[in-house]
Amino acid sequence: MSDINQTVPIQIYTIPTCSDCHFAKRYFNEQQIPFIEYNCEEDMKYAKEVLELTGKQIVPTIVIQDKVFVGFAENLNEISELLP
Repeated sequence: MSDINQTVPIQIYTIPTCSDCHFAKRYFNEQQIPFIEYNCEEDMKYAKEVLELTGKQIVPTIVIQDKVFVGFAENLNEISELLP
């Protein structure tokens, strides 16, 4: 059973040219999981937030409640276990 709170959307930090970012967004859309996208190219404050969250500047950075994932494909199993 999932412990994800559906009232708190997933946060995804992305850039437009990132294929893993596109894969993550497509996956969440297909699963009908709401998310908020933060484009790090459009607003540098989001790039700063990624650095504060991870100590790195890597996208996608995905925040699900209090869990932070750097990258999507390599974290897919753990992410999918959190989803309803």
